[in-house]
Amino acid sequence: MTTGTYNPAAATVLGLSLSSPVLVGSGLLTDQERNIRRLLSAGAGAVVTKTIHPSPPRSGDERLLRLPTGMLNSTTYSRRSVDDWCAMLRGFARDGLPVIASLHADTPAELAGLAGRVVAAGSRALELGISCLNEEGGLQDTPERVAAYTRAVRESVPVPFSVKLAAGEGVGERVAAAVAAGADAVTLSDTVPGLCVDAVTGEVRLGGSFGYSGPGIKPLVLAEIFALRRQGLEVAVLGSGGVQEAADVVEYLSVGADVVQVYTALHTTMHETFARIRDGFDGWLRGHGTTTSALVGRSVGR
Repeated sequence: MTTGTYNPAAATVLGLSLSSPVLVGSGLLTDQERNIRRLLSAGAGAVVTKTIHPSPPRSGDERLLRLPTGMLNSTTYSRRSVDDWCAMLRGFARDGLPVIASLHADTPAELAGLAGRVVAAGSRALELGISCLNEEGGLQDTPERVAAYTRAVRESVPVPFSVKLAAGEGVGERVAAAVAAGADAVTLSDTVPGLCVDAVTGEVRLGGSFGYSGPGIKPLVLAEIFALRRQGLEVAVLGSGGVQEAADVVEYLSVGADVVQVYTALHTTMHETFARIRDGFDGWLRGHGTTTSALVGRSVGR
């Protein structure tokens, strides 16, 4: 989009002025600089990096299992070093690219230190990927844990950040804890627990319960965002879960998401799929004579 040209798709989140509310979420596909740059060139409003961790697990398989309604994955964090990531982030900052750094660490203090390093490398916005349920031993998230990580980062860096949480029991309390501790936004939803069984052998695929993403969780996440907005949540919301086409983006915006992340669908013809969703959304706006800002929250008061 040429500078100064009116853009009905424009959006703003985490202090970033974006050409589109259609973002690429964090995952295996955003672990490479080449992919990040190509997705931005294809029109992504922003790209969220794979989660950067100062001491990621070096053992264990990172596997994907495609399902008719989405995907199970046993992935955790990027295995690239923080130094490598900081070099990439400096390049993105130099080129003025809207890249959101996803971060996690083993303790709040370590996360605060990591946030300081990536902000020093030029990151203008962060997403705290603190709710990955694929960690060894699983994850039992609590409002207290969410608050501790959020507060540590808020006291460490001045840049805007979102806290990524999983939909499910107690999400309202976890969102409230993040906001009270200083989060500028929340991302809903991280993957939720899922399990697949081989009907012939009875074998549990992937060896256990892992993160499920895809269209099956979209109605659940829409309901969570809708309820949170109805209850008065004022911070920005990055909607995520099951986006496959332009209409999904419209639905998320309508219930109060400010921007929408797409990820799982990109595991099939990544660039073509993203372009189809982004172009489809732009066409939807033109066809209905409206804008991104007019869509945001339009369903909440009805």
